Amino acid sequence: MRRRLLFVARGHTSLPLAPWLLKRWDALSQEFDVRVVNAGNGAGDERFRLLPVPSTAFYPRLPFALAHELRTFRPDAVVASDPFVGASALVGRALARVPAKVIVELHGDPRTFTRSYGSSKRRWVARAADAVARFAIARADSTRAVSGFTSSLAEEIRGVPATATFLAYSDLSVFADTPTAPVPEERRLVFVGALELYKNVDGLADAWRVVAPRFPAAVLSIVGSGSRLHVVERLVADLPGQVVHHPRLEPAEVAAEMDAARALVLPSWPEGLGRVVLEAFARGRPVIGTNGGGIPDIVTDGADGLLIPRADTPALAAAMTRVLEDRELCERLGAAARRTYGVWHQTPEDLVRNYADLVERTLAGAR
Repeated sequence: MRRRLLFVARGHTSLPLAPWLLKRWDALSQEFDVRVVNAGNGAGDERFRLLPVPSTAFYPRLPFALAHELRTFRPDAVVASDPFVGASALVGRALARVPAKVIVELHGDPRTFTRSYGSSKRRWVARAADAVARFAIARADSTRAVSGFTSSLAEEIRGVPATATFLAYSDLSVFADTPTAPVPEERRLVFVGALELYKNVDGLADAWRVVAPRFPAAVLSIVGSGSRLHVVERLVADLPGQVVHHPRLEPAEVAAEMDAARALVLPSWPEGLGRVVLEAFARGRPVIGTNGGGIPDIVTDGADGLLIPRADTPALAAAMTRVLEDRELCERLGAAARRTYGVWHQTPEDLVRNYADLVERTLAGAR
């Protein structure tokens, strides 16, 4: 029996889809009848129902849009990409009065949404947002995590781990399909990610202020944008020539930045898993990361990267110093990182099989 799935997410979708996203949805459409409700713009793909991008327009309309899709599309299950859209899915189901199951996914800690991301004004609604997230996780028919860490978040509320744990599919061919470059002689590190509190951009800047004077020719390349942009701009102004900032790069350009660096630095807390870790590993580069969240699910300290305690700026500076001093260490860790990537590599077909198993278990009553 061909199942019908309604996927719902807040992330911005632009139609027509980029090739790497098209692979994902085309693979899922081979197995399921798929409908997607998302924020975004564009046209040309009948599977997608796009809502306005601003959150002030998206969230008020979402429960009613989902109720309409539940009545007309009649899905077997709704797959909500986070607890907040999951709460809307539960409300939409109540409005539509249909028996579709609701699967809530945890790609990260929902508490960061109001406390460690975007405007500080979000903290005003932190308690209310926490309550909404807990409601959705508790009332969902099943949950899906992307790491042991995010599975533990489900367990905190439901008393049992996530129903299923598997990676989100990402097309990493740009990073994985070309030979890795040798570790450079140049003392260079790279950070790739949103410039937000949960990425510990402030700690990264503080650590680099300690490290940079020891290596006058060393460079920290920062790729990303966000609410902590002013921290990076100040760092660039204070250490001209030793900090390079790229607000946005295409995947091939990110791969080139990794090739030019000795290691990726990712001092996040909490990171759900960290796609950028897999990107760095695919390029044969070790990762300096936080020993918390989902990062240690992938990175093994001393084997394919270096793990440091959460929010420990001296330890971060020491790990960065070690990498800049020891190129042979980077070569050894980087070679192991490339092997680790092979273990974690996922195809669109893997994603489809994982969803098929989760949906069948959910329909059978698995929690």
